[in-house]
Amino acid sequence: MAKKTDWTKEELEKDYVNAMTAVTIPVNLHLEGQQRILDLSEMKKILRDAELISLGECGCRKKWKNCAAPLDVCICLDTDAEDLTKDGLGREVTLEQALAALERSHEAGLVHIAYTFKGNDKPNIVCSCCSCCCHSMSALVRFGIPEAVVASKYVAVSDPETCTSCGTCVERCQFKARHLENGKMVYNKTRCFGCGLCVDTCPNGSISLVNRN
Repeated sequence: MAKKTDWTKEELEKDYVNAMTAVTIPVNLHLEGQQRILDLSEMKKILRDAELISLGECGCRKKWKNCAAPLDVCICLDTDAEDLTKDGLGREVTLEQALAALERSHEAGLVHIAYTFKGNDKPNIVCSCCSCCCHSMSALVRFGIPEAVVASKYVAVSDPETCTSCGTCVERCQFKARHLENGKMVYNKTRCFGCGLCVDTCPNGSISLVNRN
C-alpha cells in the first residue's frame, strides 16, 4: 500500500476547518499608495498582547516531511506557549526572536497564518505554512475549501507594462494564483490570499499589495 503523504479531506473537515479561523498576515511588504514598508504592525500587536511567546517546530512539516522548509518557526501564545514549553516541545522567546523567525520563514517562501480556535477571541498560534504539509492550506489548495484560510486585508496587483512573465512569482505563490500560459503570465485574483510572498521576489518590482476593498 502506498505511503500516506498528506491529510485526507475527511480529516481536514472534521478536525481542522471547522475548529479554527486562519488569517494570512503579510510581512515587510510595500503597499501601493502608502510608499512605505510594513513594520509588522498587525503581527507585533498580536505578539505584544501575549503574556508568553514560545517557538517550536511545525507539526505539519514534521509529520509529512513533504518539503525542506524551516521547522522551528511555529509560534505559540499564552497558555499554548506554556503547554509547549512545559512539554519540552518549544522554548520561550522574546518579541524580537519571534519576529526574526517570521522573517526567516518569509524568505523561505512560507505563508504567515494566525490561528484562532473556537471559544477564543484572539490568536493562539502563528504558523509559517506551506501548501504541501499545512492542514489549512492543504484544505484550500488541494480540495478548494476556502473557509480553511481567510484572506488578508490585501490583494496583489501586477503592472503589465513591467511584467516580463519570468515565472518567479509562479514558484513563490503557495495558493496557485499564478501560472504561465504560452509564455505569458496569467493571474487569478480570486485565488490571491494577500500573503505578499510574490512581491519582494519580483525582479522588476511589478507586483504590489493594495487594500482588498
